[in-house]
Amino acid sequence: MSVASSEGTRGHRRRRIAVPVLVAVVAAGGTAAALAGPWERGGGASDRAAVAFDLVTVEQGSLSSGIQLTGTLVHDAPVPVAAAGKGVLTALPAVGSVVRAGERLYETDGQPVVLMTGQRPLWRDLGPGAAEGPDVEQLKRNLIDLGFAHGLGLTADRAFTPATATAVKRWQKSLGVRETGTVALGSVVMLPEKAVRVQQLGTRLGSAVGGDPVLTVTRTDLVVTVQPAENQVSRFKPDGRVRIRLADGTTVDGRVRSLVRGSADGEEKPGAGSDGPGAKATAVLVLDGQEKAQQAGPSPVTVTVVGDTAENALIVPVTALLALDGGGYGVRVSEGGATRLVRVQLGLIADAKAQITGQVAAGAQVVIPK
Repeated sequence: MSVASSEGTRGHRRRRIAVPVLVAVVAAGGTAAALAGPWERGGGASDRAAVAFDLVTVEQGSLSSGIQLTGTLVHDAPVPVAAAGKGVLTALPAVGSVVRAGERLYETDGQPVVLMTGQRPLWRDLGPGAAEGPDVEQLKRNLIDLGFAHGLGLTADRAFTPATATAVKRWQKSLGVRETGTVALGSVVMLPEKAVRVQQLGTRLGSAVGGDPVLTVTRTDLVVTVQPAENQVSRFKPDGRVRIRLADGTTVDGRVRSLVRGSADGEEKPGAGSDGPGAKATAVLVLDGQEKAQQAGPSPVTVTVVGDTAENALIVPVTALLALDGGGYGVRVSEGGATRLVRVQLGLIADAKAQITGQVAAGAQVVIPK
């Protein structure tokens, strides 16, 4: 028996749609029967493959188009730090330690190398007679912020004044080093952050200062990195909302900060395209709060990219959907050993499930192929 004849209409065939749909005929018992695909042409029933059918219950609940991926909770923005000047490394920080502006980052020739805040690395000695420049302005701003300019009337401009030299001497005295009034090249490391975390060491005690990084530092905040598949990239929209499940089961909300394409290790490379060998996209997600993340520490996490959500929806598998003549969709409902075709309207489709509305109630049984 064909579907067309069971509905009293001959010569009509249903179309396939983008979601997986099949047309079923359910025997009077409401269990298994033969399937005739609406796209099959010619031949009799004996030529058609027999497919078993089953019944599923129409569910009522929430349906979301969000996707889930595995990510990693890591410290943000690793930066290698190279030592300027000359000398031998005589002290290094512990991995995982946090160093704040004004504190010793490492030591060369027994002298502290101090962290200060700034965008420009120091490239010369700064002392009396130094030409005006943005590096002088950067130094003066640090001396003011660290409290060594009190009562000197110092302003963060580009001139190295006698008051600047006095502030430098105060700073040097606090470190227990010779008070020269000059900041020697290599005695300060300028980084954008006011506090950094030591991620790894790049050399050993006793090594001579050279071109290789002494250590790598990160920001103290934790972020999540995730590498979506090509067909998932479009879900990571700027400032798009995400939900992060930490290793201990707690959840933290966040947003998408950036999405870059790069090499297979996730590092952005000049000229790396989305279709290059091993190319991947890497998304960086920032968290709304750090407390829970800091308690968990660097670890694997589960990331849910929040999509559209339908609450209190009637939900069926997409395999229950039938494409109808003239457009639209229906489902075949089983009642009392018989079935009837019911036209429905589609809502959200996600995870091989579809939201429907129409003359179908929660708990009803609909036909799907096994």
